[in-house]
Amino acid sequence: MEERTGEESFQHTIGKAVSISGAGIHTGQAVTITVKPAEPNTGIVFKRIDQPGAPMVKADVDFVVETNRSTTIEHNGARISTIEHLMAALTGMEIDNALIEIDGEEVPILDGSSGPFVQAFEKAGVARQDEPKVYYEIQENITFMDEEKKVEMVALPFHDYRINTLIDFNSSVLGTQHADLKDMSDFRKEIADSRTFCFFHELEALIANNLIKGGDINNAIVVVDKPVTQEQVEKISVVFDKQKVEVNEAGILNNLELRYPNEPARHKLLDVVGDLALVGIPFKAHIIVNRPGHASNVKFAKKIKEHLKKVKSASMAPRYDPTREPILDIHQIEKTLPHRYPFLLVDKVMELTDNCVVAIKNVTYNEPFFQGHFPGNCVMPGVLLVEALAQAGGLLAIPRNTEDHYDTYFLKIEKCKFKQKVVPGDTLILKMELINPIRRGICEMKGTIFIGDRIVTEAILVAQIVKRNKASV
Repeated sequence: MEERTGEESFQHTIGKAVSISGAGIHTGQAVTITVKPAEPNTGIVFKRIDQPGAPMVKADVDFVVETNRSTTIEHNGARISTIEHLMAALTGMEIDNALIEIDGEEVPILDGSSGPFVQAFEKAGVARQDEPKVYYEIQENITFMDEEKKVEMVALPFHDYRINTLIDFNSSVLGTQHADLKDMSDFRKEIADSRTFCFFHELEALIANNLIKGGDINNAIVVVDKPVTQEQVEKISVVFDKQKVEVNEAGILNNLELRYPNEPARHKLLDVVGDLALVGIPFKAHIIVNRPGHASNVKFAKKIKEHLKKVKSASMAPRYDPTREPILDIHQIEKTLPHRYPFLLVDKVMELTDNCVVAIKNVTYNEPFFQGHFPGNCVMPGVLLVEALAQAGGLLAIPRNTEDHYDTYFLKIEKCKFKQKVVPGDTLILKMELINPIRRGICEMKGTIFIGDRIVTEAILVAQIVKRNKASV
């Protein structure tokens, strides 16, 4: 994990709201997107303002539902397709947080590249935010292979973000092409304007399958690498309402000229940038891909995200040295917490500040609950894991060095997840962090339990601290 220095060490959002309109390439619908500033740590979120309730979906690989010729995400009833060129533009402009309002299902294709999006973002400006941007580093080679499609992908540990692509469609026109992006600052100049492409023989199939309703031979490079008849060319001319469509000497339709000799390879790299943005975690790596496509890119992104989640969890885990003297031992804990055997679930406190506490619970076979949960397969009950967190939080929230006594009562438990079972012999590291200042005895905390550097349980806990009546003490 690393925080960069200088301007790029901070998160960024769009400087002001900007709207972009056009047709979706597959649906043909006229659609407008409005990219708006968003708070730090929001990420990229789409909002379907044309639907009841304006449902939202985060641009995340976990929500990808389709990769047929484009990348589609869906969640909470919000479905957004062909997001890759927009996502690449946001990444290339290093925009981390944005709310994208859209009044249709598909992001407009425009000229088939990221260029128009980049130009709009440049006019709107990019605003630095006060929250730091933390990059996570690949710790080991991450590979993905699809032998049937001859796809090979690898993410190598590297001090920056670099991408190399190779495409080979066994085409006499395209041949084998390479493209590379040595630094994200080069995206605008070297990659953004590269347009999507397709083969002439694919057009009829796409049209027959009710796709590319918004297609225009001016927003894609059409490669002609197989013999075609004049009748076929004329048919395409009618579909796209164009006159005098011909195949030029370079083997592409005469609708446009290539912006780069290897424009198809550069566009494939653009797609990789957009699809890997769905990892959702800033990271450094050297990405090398051979014959990439949306389906492979998404599967690769999922592998990278899974690896980075482990790296992120490890970086969050407090370091526990069992030889170090605790800040509070079991006898000092008893002076603060009202709990007693068999319900005192914190053994010692290793860190204690105004906003955070780190405590330890050693789980042994002698725990009374193991007699019935479960005999022969000892598993610590999840409710007791949450209770252990609450008790650790009590040591942070309950006033110390006072003769008064306090009790704590749960008000709410949210976003509780159990990710790994706890068994005898485990040492639990209980971390509780204040989310908001304590007001009127109400305490809201984020709790996480680690075993080593692995997260076992996490939850948001809200409790009330109540001074005990002296008559009951």
